[in-house]
Amino acid sequence: MAEIVTNEAYLPFRDYRTWYRITGSLDSDRLPLVVAHGGPGCTHDYVDSFKDIAALDGRPVIHYDQLGNGNSTRLPEKGPDFWTVGLFLEELDALLAHLGIQQRYAFLGQSWGGMLGAEHAVRRPPGLKALVIANSPANMHTWVSEANRLRQELPKEVQGTLLKHELAGSLTDPDYIAASRVFYDRHVCRVAPWPAEVARTFAIMDEDNTVYRNMNGPTEFHVIGTMKDWTIENRLDRIEAPTLLISGKYDEATPLVVRPYLERVPGCEWVLFENSSHMPHVEEKQLCLATVSTFLSRHD
Repeated sequence: MAEIVTNEAYLPFRDYRTWYRITGSLDSDRLPLVVAHGGPGCTHDYVDSFKDIAALDGRPVIHYDQLGNGNSTRLPEKGPDFWTVGLFLEELDALLAHLGIQQRYAFLGQSWGGMLGAEHAVRRPPGLKALVIANSPANMHTWVSEANRLRQELPKEVQGTLLKHELAGSLTDPDYIAASRVFYDRHVCRVAPWPAEVARTFAIMDEDNTVYRNMNGPTEFHVIGTMKDWTIENRLDRIEAPTLLISGKYDEATPLVVRPYLERVPGCEWVLFENSSHMPHVEEKQLCLATVSTFLSRHD
């Protein structure tokens, strides 16, 4: 097998820089796949495994760190008015144009990235030939209620620790972080210990949580940021691109959370990974990548 070439560069965006990486060649006749990370406020690292699709089927795979995150320009001084869905849609359009693929591409968004992908798709961009929504809510109220339902299934002492520190406002206390990790190990990534690329994303978020804090809030259980009332449920019927929905059996994106995509996006297909939570691309990597590759290959 020929070696897969990777190229890293920066997109000039507004007064800033957006980092991106291409795995494979844009000269391929396969649909280029753009991968968007979650958060809001994560980095490309934890969804890095999707680059291996380039070796599976020869398509170029583009990762990028959204503005404010990872290798892109950090803007810790910016407040909630700056961090909007519109900002990230504009950045995505700029990336597609910069790469010259806006007339023909596929998009995969994980968690918040899938929300962004849905917002992009409802505008019916003519170049979007396939859409993969991975582990994403369609309504933040449903997301929060399900997260808190899953929280009630944690051991009583873990629930008690979480509540104690939330009431005290001590969310950075090591005991609170350890209790939160019990939830993450059940419903976010069930591989223990976390793979290096997953741990790297969370370490970078610990350094700078500007985007997550402003758009989401302090925790998965308390969404008080600018996205707290976000929903796309009543716009999903506008999506024209062939759509694949994926989620995990133990996912914090429960069947109730992802169901609107299945029910309202015309022709949407759903694959549930039986041994995964929020990261099938890590927890059942080979099966997940093959599933995505097979779907995309039908739309090349």
